Amino acid sequence: METELSKELGAEHAIFGFTPFPAVAAALTRAGGFGVLGAVRYTDPGDLARDLDWMQDHTDGLPYGLDVVMPAKAVGAPDDGTLTEADVEAMIPEGHRRFVRDTLARHGVPELADGEASGWRITGWMEQVARGQLDVAFDYPVKLLAGALGSPPPDVVRRAHDLGIPVAALAGSAAHARRHADAGIDIVVAQGYEAGGHTGEIATMVLVPEVVDAVGPLPVLAAGGIGSGAQIAAGLALGAQGVWLGSIWLTTTEADLHAPALTAKLLAAGSGDTVRSRALTGKPARQLRTAWTDAWDAPDGPGALPMPLQGLLVAEAVSRIQKYEVEPLLGTPVGQIVGRMTSERSVQEVVDDLTRGFERAVGRINRIAQRSRT
Repeated sequence: METELSKELGAEHAIFGFTPFPAVAAALTRAGGFGVLGAVRYTDPGDLARDLDWMQDHTDGLPYGLDVVMPAKAVGAPDDGTLTEADVEAMIPEGHRRFVRDTLARHGVPELADGEASGWRITGWMEQVARGQLDVAFDYPVKLLAGALGSPPPDVVRRAHDLGIPVAALAGSAAHARRHADAGIDIVVAQGYEAGGHTGEIATMVLVPEVVDAVGPLPVLAAGGIGSGAQIAAGLALGAQGVWLGSIWLTTTEADLHAPALTAKLLAAGSGDTVRSRALTGKPARQLRTAWTDAWDAPDGPGALPMPLQGLLVAEAVSRIQKYEVEPLLGTPVGQIVGRMTSERSVQEVVDDLTRGFERAVGRINRIAQRSRT
């Protein structure tokens, strides 16, 4: 399953996998794909350095990448790089804090123990935090830098290019993709409506060929609703040079969700059990539909705050929900492909299934093409 892009980046298969788990990213790289580690949860640069050291020791010299979140403007105030977490916390209205407390109390969610810090702090949405992550990452042989919310700032793109690192950015429309091309981005990830996490409103089947036409000859990766070899073949047939997969790795044996109940919930979910909601970060993100998303999306709710205020507001609540595995509220970003995620498998088993399915799909198309010529 090699394309010009995968060959250029040193991967056997054109399967690019985003994941917050180093073990998953390393396993995908070893399996012939291209693992991309999500950096947003690393609020301490030392923790990122530790995990990149681990990646170095477990990727056999094969390529891997890093995904960062650097929104151009996150809150309704200028950010000159000096905005602190405390400054952002001060912008959160008391009414929203009360809504969080009331929702947790209604579901009987216990408090964290005295002195126990939240393990789920998305300060990585703040630009200066992401810049600290890059200061660490650029000391490692990272082979791809990806921007989860679009093109990184121009100086970051230049810095990556000076180091010989290509830059990818996710796009939810052809217009968005053209802006990436104008910003000097090397690879566009066309992420359809079906995808988990932050996503737009155009379906993958429509979006991919639009983006291919809009930015060619830049390479495009297809994302959103892809979890089988046949779907990979469809993405390549639409003009993509590979696929970008995220959700499918959540139920692999290498993933570490820290909540068996969440894994069970994912395995039981169908493709209709997700929703695009602002409840988690303040931007529309596809995730499991839960009592938590329903509360935030209800007409009588306070409405989500803009990024990064919402992420900071709900950080401790999400930690408590996950720690105590409060099933009605328990969720995670995941795409509609969750309906295919019905058993725990290793990353290698997933890749083997994808490549076999791809070969079968290509064989079917070839047979149809041969019959049409006779």
